[in-house]
Amino acid sequence: MSATGKDIGEEVQKELRQIDIYRDTPIRLLGYANEVGEAFRSLVPVSLVRLSYVVSIGYVCADTLDKSRKTYKLPWTSADERRKQVSLTAADTLLWQGFASVIVPGFTINRLCALSAFALKRSTSLPPSMRKIVTTAIGLGAIPFIVKPIDAAVELAMDETARKFYTLKLHED
Repeated sequence: MSATGKDIGEEVQKELRQIDIYRDTPIRLLGYANEVGEAFRSLVPVSLVRLSYVVSIGYVCADTLDKSRKTYKLPWTSADERRKQVSLTAADTLLWQGFASVIVPGFTINRLCALSAFALKRSTSLPPSMRKIVTTAIGLGAIPFIVKPIDAAVELAMDETARKFYTLKLHED
């Protein structure tokens, strides 16, 4: 059964009306679990920091599977085109989420906390336990402020680099 242009247009409009739960809802914050782990690095065992990365990477994989499944369900002119677009969608999502949820924010919070700890040690007479608590609070406090700028920066960076080598299609023209 072949889909008409109207059916495909309706399908695309339906997809566009749906909220992306992985990017447009608080579920997005699961991708930032590793930043919470990084903020607490000075207070908790390293195994808990690693566990926070498991949560973030699980979120990345869930979003990748979700977007790949949605792409698979769209009408394609051939199985080869479907396979190509599902693969590109998976790679694009994995790359975007890897950078926007794990790599860039994890590095940012890690370095912010390290810099804060260094500055507190050199400029205050706070005891080490209090410096660790303040460092953790600084890291946690920064997380809400880095989410949107990092997401936007990764989107722009991908548009200017990796995405120039491939085209994602919502449907077959």
